[in-house]
Amino acid sequence: MKLSSKGRYGVRALFDIAFHNDGRPTQIREISERESIPPRFLEQIFQDLKRAGLVGSKRGPRGGYHLARPPAEIRLGDIVRALEGPVAIAGSDERPVGDDHALDARDVTDSVFRDLSARIEGCFDEVTIADLCQRGETLGLRRRSRERQAYVI
Repeated sequence: MKLSSKGRYGVRALFDIAFHNDGRPTQIREISERESIPPRFLEQIFQDLKRAGLVGSKRGPRGGYHLARPPAEIRLGDIVRALEGPVAIAGSDERPVGDDHALDARDVTDSVFRDLSARIEGCFDEVTIADLCQRGETLGLRRRSRERQAYVI
């Protein structure tokens, strides 16, 4: 299994919202600048995350994307499945169980690959966005809050 840029960027983007803005609305431009992720790609990622119910959006000058649930309730597995589909080891040749065919080596290896995929998925599900925020603090990452300027006319 290899996590694509889409999956890695999605995790980084949700971490960014949780860590730097406490889950509050954050504009794509801000995330793009902090995380060095192309803004157009982020727009596509956020559409998938919104469909999965992981983020919401708010329009307007103080708008942007926000976490739809608390960071402790958003697992990396949720993000990966929303962006990448089911967690599976690449190249597994799955046939329906109970098919009317003689048992062969492919059935044995597919069984092992299914078990490994489930274990990998379990590892993703053990880590939450809140865990990433805690790791960021432990490693000494500085929080950068939004610096909104008020314009007076």
